[in-house]
Amino acid sequence: MKFSKATNYALHTMLALVTASSSEPIGVQKLAESQGVSTTYLSKILTKLVKAGMVESISGAHGGYRLSRLKDDITFLDIIHAIEGTASLFECDFVHGDECLIQAEMKEAEEKMKQHLKEINLVDIAQKQMGV
Repeated sequence: MKFSKATNYALHTMLALVTASSSEPIGVQKLAESQGVSTTYLSKILTKLVKAGMVESISGAHGGYRLSRLKDDITFLDIIHAIEGTASLFECDFVHGDECLIQAEMKEAEEKMKQHLKEINLVDIAQKQMGV
């Protein structure tokens, strides 16, 4: 299974915001530099995270982005849905009745993956990163 680069950047950006030592906003330039991505591209990703209610944008000289939800409540699946949407990853295009057995198997696998991603939150990853 493959997700877009945007999802990869979103996960890393959210991890940076979770591990930030204060609630002060972090500038998009700093977030972009830490990942080697353009500020324009990362701004588009951050806009999706703002729309999803996970991040808030603070304007002004000392502005930037910070979490708008409790960091314990943000899961991998939340971030993936914010960037990729919630559509199924597999849809059978053949017309052969109400239930395609291949599609049923793929959807079951997808549900198991979603459940796993729902159980992983960024705080757990941040603690592993910090050796806690």
